Amino acid sequence: MKQTTKNKLKLKEQLDWASIIIPLAGIIILVVVFMTLPEQSTAVLQTVRDFLGNVCGIYYAWLGIGILCCTLYIAFSKYGSIKLGGEEQKYSSFVWGAMIFTSTMAADILFYSLCEWALYAKEPYIEQMGGIQKWASTYPLFHWGPIAWSFYIVLAVAFGFMLHVRGCDRQKFSEACRPLLGDIVDGVGGKTIDLIAIFALIAGTATTFSLATPLLSSALSRVFSLPNSIGLTIVILILIAFIYIMAVWFGMKGISKLASYCTYLFFALLLYVLLGGGEGRYIIETGFSAIGNLLQNFIGMATWMDPLRDTNFVQNWTIYYWAYWMVWCVATPFFIGMISRGRTIRNTILGGYGWGLAGTFTSFIILGNYGLAQQMKYGLDVADFIARGGSCADAILKIFETMPWNNIGLLLLVITMIAFYSTTFDSITIVIASYSYKSLPVNQKADKKVCAFWAAMFICFPIALIFAENSMYSLQSVSIIAAFPIGFIVLLIIASFFKDANKYLEKE
Repeated sequence: MKQTTKNKLKLKEQLDWASIIIPLAGIIILVVVFMTLPEQSTAVLQTVRDFLGNVCGIYYAWLGIGILCCTLYIAFSKYGSIKLGGEEQKYSSFVWGAMIFTSTMAADILFYSLCEWALYAKEPYIEQMGGIQKWASTYPLFHWGPIAWSFYIVLAVAFGFMLHVRGCDRQKFSEACRPLLGDIVDGVGGKTIDLIAIFALIAGTATTFSLATPLLSSALSRVFSLPNSIGLTIVILILIAFIYIMAVWFGMKGISKLASYCTYLFFALLLYVLLGGGEGRYIIETGFSAIGNLLQNFIGMATWMDPLRDTNFVQNWTIYYWAYWMVWCVATPFFIGMISRGRTIRNTILGGYGWGLAGTFTSFIILGNYGLAQQMKYGLDVADFIARGGSCADAILKIFETMPWNNIGLLLLVITMIAFYSTTFDSITIVIASYSYKSLPVNQKADKKVCAFWAAMFICFPIALIFAENSMYSLQSVSIIAAFPIGFIVLLIIASFFKDANKYLEKE
């Protein structure tokens, strides 16, 4: 009994209470505002988003291009040979790659793979460029491609260097800025950086849950003839939280196993669509053409800003995606850096791109192009359905209705997405729990109670957004707003990495 009391006191002393209480208060305030004033909060979100997208869009675009170039420079320069820790690699390449892919927005990747082409299909810009067949299959690969992954990878390298080479015991965003900011990170400046990072992560997770979870409830409702209600959606959220809390409870061993299971489920879903749908040739040829189109036009796509705002396609989509990935890069790169011990920086960068893009492109090519085939070849007008106000969840169900044994397919989709959600939030929970400590060595785990606390917190804001019934545009706005200050912090971390890595190489 005395030992238990002592451990509780010790935990209280170890925790950075400002990093817990302030975000908790912020979540409570946001939940109350979104649930009691849904229309007013939506109007504010849209106003701020319009300003950031129209006036500051070039800021997000420059960040994306600059960070992609930066990762390639690091990989093939003298920095690429730096080894992240002196030990051998802890995980095999397959397990490491599976953990990288599943720790990202893997459930979102499944959701958007099935419907993103349809979101673009009625955009005037797509028609101007050459039509649905060529460009509605290309832009998903662009928006989920190298620029998007570069936000993760550059920070994974910086955090991996900080944790495994420098042996820092403060697993925080602010600590990664220490080489540049010095003792400033120990004061108000450091606290501000960490709180911005935590709030951005909460915004990103809320957007993810709020967009994709209704698909799960719609699918389960269809398969088991249940009423599709907000209550069912909330039950699913709680189930996901329970699964990832259990996985976190068993530590990295549980997470690595869950990541492997997720990958097998993912492969099963892809094979079901590729072989069962009867559109294998069309899927592969359209995907092959889309990759070629992306390579041929990548620079133009990355730099086009629509200065006259003829279509606002860039502002509505490209800027949103760069912001979306930026808010997620608060936690996932820490996790990638943690599991990359024993690898060189070059291996971490090229392997990260390889595994990340392989999983992402395969998903979009197979799942997305099957739906595109139903529209282009058989007249299943999913694009018009969404343009008229239909939900993406219902559009995806329409696509699955064309598959054989579609109830089995929907059930496989639900299980895969729940598993992906659980794995993604396992990694996030571990990282954000580490944020809650004043200091925590990389080989020491955060207390399970702290992990459970954050697991519960990640569920609260999405529930409020679902109750408020915010549109996709409003949910996207949450990410764009949260990402704005994160961009400046990312630049500080990159500059700090170069400064510290140069010192390290000089001594070596």
